[in-house]
Amino acid sequence: MSTSQQTDPLIGRLVDGRYRVRARIARGGMATVYVATDLRLERRVALKVMHSHLSDDAVFQSRFIQEARAAARLADPHVVNVFDQGQDLDMAYLVMEYLPGITLRELLRQQRRLSVSQAVSIMDAVLSGLGAAHRAGIVHRDVKPENVLLAEDGRIKIGDFGLARATTANTATGQMLLGTIAYLAPELVTRGMADARSDIYALGIMLYEMLTGEQPYKGEQPMQIAYQHATDSVPRPSVKNPGVPEQLDELVLWATERDPDDRPADADEMLARLREIERQLDITPKVQTTQAAGTASTEQYDSDEITKMLPPAPTGPITQIEDVDNAARLRRSTRRRASRGGWLMAVVLVLAVLAAALGWYYGSGPGSYLPVPDLTGKTYSQAQAALAEQQLVATRQERFDYSVAKGLVISSNPGAGTPLDKGTKVAVLVSLGPQPHKIGSLAGDSEGDARNALTSARVEVASTDRKLFSSSAPANSVMVVSIKPRGGGTAFDCTNGCTVHEGDAATLTVSVGAVPSVAGLSVDAATQKLTGVGLKVSGDTVKQSSSSVPKGDVIGMGDRPGGGNWRPGDTVTLIVSTGPPLFAVPSVVGMTRDDAKQKLTDNGFQVSYNPLWDAVVNGLTKVDGETPDGSAICNSDGTMCAKGSTIDLTITGSF
Repeated sequence: MSTSQQTDPLIGRLVDGRYRVRARIARGGMATVYVATDLRLERRVALKVMHSHLSDDAVFQSRFIQEARAAARLADPHVVNVFDQGQDLDMAYLVMEYLPGITLRELLRQQRRLSVSQAVSIMDAVLSGLGAAHRAGIVHRDVKPENVLLAEDGRIKIGDFGLARATTANTATGQMLLGTIAYLAPELVTRGMADARSDIYALGIMLYEMLTGEQPYKGEQPMQIAYQHATDSVPRPSVKNPGVPEQLDELVLWATERDPDDRPADADEMLARLREIERQLDITPKVQTTQAAGTASTEQYDSDEITKMLPPAPTGPITQIEDVDNAARLRRSTRRRASRGGWLMAVVLVLAVLAAALGWYYGSGPGSYLPVPDLTGKTYSQAQAALAEQQLVATRQERFDYSVAKGLVISSNPGAGTPLDKGTKVAVLVSLGPQPHKIGSLAGDSEGDARNALTSARVEVASTDRKLFSSSAPANSVMVVSIKPRGGGTAFDCTNGCTVHEGDAATLTVSVGAVPSVAGLSVDAATQKLTGVGLKVSGDTVKQSSSSVPKGDVIGMGDRPGGGNWRPGDTVTLIVSTGPPLFAVPSVVGMTRDDAKQKLTDNGFQVSYNPLWDAVVNGLTKVDGETPDGSAICNSDGTMCAKGSTIDLTITGSF
């Protein structure tokens, strides 16, 4: 017995009054495993004892107990059975079935890399056991060769569910990422999230290691390896081992995709593909029997001792040859040949009859297999008739489909070409056409938000929007949404919400804000301002008088031809002021002072004359002449002036 065994205080101890500890098997990060005798049932068991320094840690105790509950729920021949769990004073323990043998890690150390048939046999068993866990909603989280046990009697089991979690509780913190870094899925490195697909990634790494004898990623520091998991793609095993078939190359690449959505959903899906590969490669999984190298009892096992693989010794009877004379030997030989010939003829006839019968039965008889016809693009009635011709039964299923028109077959399950027994039901998947989506009101939304709402419903939005100037809608806000059905027909308005179908096309009308005001600007300034927002300015202008806008400045813009909102690229005509309007100045020559003054003011003009004439009686006054004031806005001869202009009067006396 080794020194480490002698100094272990648990050797020989009776745990919980029932389990007598015999020898230590292995030591891990959380616990030590011993072989013990269950005195009550008189059987060998494996006793897993939590390390003493973790006994006071409630988190580790909870994880330790969770392993027992997780594994105890699994009933599969490829999962290590858990019999009991308990606490003896300060010691927490699990009781599991005892499997004399070695781990996959020890086998890899012995052989470096495994043959294709060995790797397939081990993966078949591990996937079967892990599939039971995934179906029960349990994620192992620590899949690696150390946790795959190869028993002496040929059984292959996966154990150590100490990190197991329910699939609905898949969040992990940095402290909880206790799985071996070499098998850690990228999502655990980057997001700390784990589900069944994280176990699949670890299986892919393990399969790569079995086929090549080494792990795909190496580094001096754990973080270097973790970084490679998160950023690199696992290479094909055949690069390191040309003897690896392409099917296993693809299986490794599928299982180790960086994106979990691209991997098998769970162990059952990966196992189904592995068994297809087994049939393609004509491999029947064989269980490898392991035996201990010596005759030492299990009480003498140490953590450094492993069992060795021994080929079975050849056996067979030893035949005595009788000494006979040549004549007798010849007679016996003749009789044997004659007898053998008769039997051979009989066997040939029987085999011929049997072959004919089997050929009829499986070729055209009731036992023949019939391939599923290709139903894609047919109507359901056509598909039903095509299956009936093959003596298969159609069952209708419906699903929305973006690319297949309503009423036509998308696919079948099983798929085209699959051989089936007569009378087998085939699910015919019929398209309901593009899936409808309800769109809420988009009026006033930003262009980006409206595009996102439509593209999320798989509606194609025109790359170039219709742009309109609007004084009521803010810039970059949606004014109108028009939908063109994918199947053709009249476009309809969806501005305030509607129901669309995937594949429809949308056109957005988006506001670019209000047309800027150019009133009161010079023609050059107005032209620069309008061209700056995408409008064009005509070289021709409209002349119009204005009492408020100085002559030569812009009054405004002409109306848009055809009406409606201005659009970028439209041509604008400017209205330019000719100054205030001119009116005829009434003639007041010969009138008295007051009559002339009254007539001019009634026509909107102001009057100016020498104020000394106000002292003269009106009847003695007479207007002798009238001229516009120097500041008045008038035509060249002064006969037309702007209202408000001052008219100077020349007054004389009529004494």
